[in-house]
Parts: sequence; C-alpha cells; structure tokens
Amino acid sequence: MKLNYNRTVLIGFAFMSILAFWQFYDQVVPFLLENVFGLETFAANAIMSIDNVLAIFMLPLFGTLSDKTRTKLGKRTPYILFGTLVAVCLVTVLGIFTEVRNFWGFMFTLMALLVVMATYRTPAVAYMPDVTEKPLRSKANAVINLVGYIGAIFSTVVMMFMLKSNVSESGEKVYAADQPFMPVFLVVAGFMLVSVIIMVCVVNENELPHVVDEKQKETSSKEKLSRPVAFSLVFILLSVFLWFMAYNAVTTAFSRYCYEVWGTDLGTSSGYLLMATIAAIIAFVPLGFLSSNLGRKKTVLVGILLMTGCYFAAVFIKSQTPLMYAIFGLVGIGWAAINVNSFPMVVEMCSGADVGKYTGFYYTFSMAAQITTPLLSGFLIDNLGWGYSILFPYAVLFSLLSFVTMLFVKHGDSKPQRKAAMLENFNSED
Repeated sequence: MKLNYNRTVLIGFAFMSILAFWQFYDQVVPFLLENVFGLETFAANAIMSIDNVLAIFMLPLFGTLSDKTRTKLGKRTPYILFGTLVAVCLVTVLGIFTEVRNFWGFMFTLMALLVVMATYRTPAVAYMPDVTEKPLRSKANAVINLVGYIGAIFSTVVMMFMLKSNVSESGEKVYAADQPFMPVFLVVAGFMLVSVIIMVCVVNENELPHVVDEKQKETSSKEKLSRPVAFSLVFILLSVFLWFMAYNAVTTAFSRYCYEVWGTDLGTSSGYLLMATIAAIIAFVPLGFLSSNLGRKKTVLVGILLMTGCYFAAVFIKSQTPLMYAIFGLVGIGWAAINVNSFPMVVEMCSGADVGKYTGFYYTFSMAAQITTPLLSGFLIDNLGWGYSILFPYAVLFSLLSFVTMLFVKHGDSKPQRKAAMLENFNSED
C-alpha cells in the first residue's frame, strides 16, 4: 500500500488556493475596514468573525451535500471549481469597491464572498480521504498541508512586495491607506483560479480509484456509529475545540502581549509567529512518516505536550529574548503533529459515504473555538483586569484539557505499517 504523492499534491492545489485567499483576507481586510473605511476596531473584529460563524453551519452542510453529489466532474470537484470561479469574480469586485471607496458595495460583496468560500472548503478537504487508503491519510494530510501553506506563503510574499507600508506611532508596520490595492486583489484571485484549473484539468475525480465503491456507500450510509466509536468521536472533537482555544488565543493576542508585557513594538510578534509557521511547514511531511510508525494518537499527544511545555515556559519569560524563537519553533512542530493526524482520525471513524459530513464536524469545532477564544481571553484580560500576563497560563490550561480529552479517544488511530524496504515510503505509484 503506497501513497501516490503526485496525485496528492495536485489534489492539494484546491487547499492551496483556499489558504492563499484566507492569508490575504486575514491581513488586508481588517486593515481596509479600519483605515480605509474608518470602522472602529470592535466593529472590524465583529465583521472579521462572520466567516467563522458561517463556517459552523455551512461547512457540515456542504460537506454532507457533496457526499450525496454525483456529476460528470465527480462529487467534490463541482463545488471546488464553481465555488472558486464565483469567489474569484467576487474578489475582483471587492477590489473595485476598495478602489472607489464604496463601503456598502464592499460589505455586500464581502458577505457574498464569505458565503461562497464556505461552500467549497469542506469538499476540498474531503477530497483527499475519498481517494486515500485509511493507513496513508496522515502522510497524505501532511502533503496537503504543505501544499496549502505554499498558497499562504504566496499571498504573504505578494503583499510584502506589492503593498507599501508605513510605521505607526507604536512602531508597528501598517499598510499605507492611500495606495492602490487592486493589483493585489487581482494577483491573489489569479493564483486561486490557476491553482484550481490545474487541479481540475490534470486530475479527473471520477477516474480515480475511490476507497469505498458505490455498493459499499449505499450500505455504509445507513449504518450508525457504534457507541464506543461515537464516544471517541465526541472526545476527539472536544480535543480539537480545546487545542484551538489555546493556540488561537496566543496567535490572536500575541502582538498585544509583546507590547503590553514586554514593552516592545506591536510588530515584534511577527518574527516569532513566522518561526512557528516555518517550523510547521518543515515538520509536516516528517511527522506524517512518524505517525505511520508511532501511531496517530501518540503523535498527537506528543504534539500537545510539546505545545503545553512551550506555553508554560513562556509564562516565565518577562522580556523579549531570542529564546522565544526556539519556543515558537517547537510550538509550530507540535501544532503540525496535531494537525497532520487529528483530521485523519476524525474521518477514520466515519463510513466512506460520510467523509464530507465528518470533515464538516471537524471544522465546526475548530471554528467554534476560534469564535469563543478571543471573547473569553479578552474578557479575562480586559474585563476581569488580569491583563495580558494571563495569556500563556490560559493557553496552558486549555492545552492540558485537550490532552486529557484526547486520552479518552480509542478509535481513529492507524496501525503502524511495516515496510519491506525504506524506499517503499517514497514510491508514488498506486
């Protein structure tokens, strides 16, 4: 049993397109809302959270719909292709409204764009387990994540070179509000379109060998999870919620933490967070191989412990230090260990007919955490007056809770695969 790396990379082009958009969205849209259209920070943050709210309801819905879809293009490809085409058009229109400074046109288009993006994210992610044998899904997910991050890096580089920045009074680098943004909108939209067109033209979903054939799908779709498997599913989804509560609290508030606790400029956090991203990218594929030998659950537990230890160490660092680069590098490796294996564990528990629905469940719990944790951590920091020093103890608590809930997960793991020779790991044939 061997993973087809070429095919997996091409399937990952859909995820690469999606991450290219979200990286652009997270960096540029809040700046436009505050500095071009003049919204207060609270209002801008509320608008930026809408995509997470939509995701809670729409990702499971469209995952389930794609499970039941049968077309000449396949069941996932139509959502990916037509969703991308509409999204690219809306990104272009959004750029036009930005250039003419039309707030209501910008807002209407942004809401439509967020709805469209939610229609095909789950089908794009569910595509991989459809055509990948269960024991190989951690390796495949590692490849998918690696390819996806290329899209995020592309958008970051484009914004670095195409947008002018100024230095604010607090020392933070911010985009200049009086520059044209349309070229960046067009480049990102073009990248999204080309990525998906390549995938659709090179990979024919209906010609791929699917893990579950049609007869099995008809039978498995009517089956219910056994009580032990359902128990494991609940606890791994709780784990997903809890480790996102920890990780996203840190990534969301760390820039303010640097300013309030360390007394450094708001841009100091960028280097540390970039280190976490780089470490995760480097670690994805090796961790995919590690989980094949160690097992998914053990790899996830190691990742949680690694991140918890890093959060705990950060509690005692009271000023800026190069040691934080090492700490965030280890955080990135721990985060990669979790992400490479947790999604395959969730879809391992479902029937072949329900991969899209369970993919939606996974993202529902992760998105719910991303909505909850800024509110809860913000309440502790501001309303209870504990200040930003509570940030890392907060992360330690939720990370430890995710370790506890993960211990109750007894299903979704993969048995280590024995190889006749190490070279078999790198064979890309079916």
